[in-house]
Amino acid sequence: MSDYFYRKNIFRGQILWVLVAVLFAASMVIYPREVFQASVRGLDTWWHIVFPALLPFFVVSELLINFGVVEIIGVLLEPLMRPIFNVPGAGAFVVAMGYTSGFPIGSLLTVKLRKKRLCTRCEAERLMSFTNNASPLFMFGAVAVGMFSNPSLGIIIAGSHYLANLTVGLMLRFWGIRDKEKVFSPPTQGNLLTQTFYALKKVRQQPKSLGKLLGEAIKNSVETLILIGGFIILFSAFLEVLALYGVIDWISKFLLLLLNPIEFNHELTDALANGLWEVTLGSKMASEANAPLTLKVMAVTMILGWSGLSVHAQVASIISETDLRMLPFVISRLLQATLSAIYVNLFLGPAQPVISYLNLSHPAFPATWYGMWLHQFQQSAFLLLKSFIILGTLSLILLIPSILKNTRIIIWLPLKNLSLRRK
Repeated sequence: MSDYFYRKNIFRGQILWVLVAVLFAASMVIYPREVFQASVRGLDTWWHIVFPALLPFFVVSELLINFGVVEIIGVLLEPLMRPIFNVPGAGAFVVAMGYTSGFPIGSLLTVKLRKKRLCTRCEAERLMSFTNNASPLFMFGAVAVGMFSNPSLGIIIAGSHYLANLTVGLMLRFWGIRDKEKVFSPPTQGNLLTQTFYALKKVRQQPKSLGKLLGEAIKNSVETLILIGGFIILFSAFLEVLALYGVIDWISKFLLLLLNPIEFNHELTDALANGLWEVTLGSKMASEANAPLTLKVMAVTMILGWSGLSVHAQVASIISETDLRMLPFVISRLLQATLSAIYVNLFLGPAQPVISYLNLSHPAFPATWYGMWLHQFQQSAFLLLKSFIILGTLSLILLIPSILKNTRIIIWLPLKNLSLRRK
């Protein structure tokens, strides 16, 4: 009987999606101009912003994973990542990439770790849930400078966004705590330096051709970016159709009832209703709303924290070949949206003097498409370099005690032999 109801529910779900697809196809015939223009906007966003910003991260990440560097990082940073976030040391690589690039690289790299069995399912779900962030280039440049015309807001928007996600990571460290799955773990015998040499020896035992790996890295990266571009274009057109049929207005009215106690007006809820589906348009509408600055920034950070159903669909597609579940990711996005709004109130309230002292600005994007593309690529490469410097510095700091201990042993042994000879 239960099998009958299960199949019946699946059949109903399939009928629903067929009806949605037919309605969308009919809308393309009824409103061809509007749908085409929306698709062009999505394509423009992907080509000018997403593609050049993510390509360096995707290619380098593929190479580092295939060369075994992630396993070495996992050994070095296990003492840091395990106590704080309850994820393996290799998760530090995902954190570094996720906090310096943008959606959905955190999920993509987590899936690669899962396929290599460097983390359990629950650890992967934990890691994926707090490493998907908006690009710092987007927050500092496109939002703070381009939309608000106020570079000083960049650190507030980015700070609340990142801090909220790190808080989510700390909250999720107990997710799946009873999970008994066993996967590869760094060797525990010896000190950290010994463990690092063991991991390095294991990596060297796996010969790899640079040319083949580079070709595969570029191929896989471009294929993933094309997939992301398809989702962006599709959701841009779908959002336009929803707006034409008045669905966005209904969602906006519901959000107005929900958020009226915190003084959100209809313009801000319109922005949230659009941001529910796609981040860029929702953020732009929030920045142009007739509302106090604090509420506008809160709305933007809520949209960035939720990430948009477009990103959710990208993540669902990326993890479809694994056993990872979407529920922790969706819950985390709701938590991040809520926490980021709270942090904005803190940063624009009691902590405002500190934020003003730490104020950072970011240059606006160049006017031409070529200048924008080059600017995005250069800034992404610079952020990638910074992330490697941070990872290297943390690894060196954690290695220092082991190095000093081994140095003392090397010095102590000759001195001991010398004293024995004198006796």
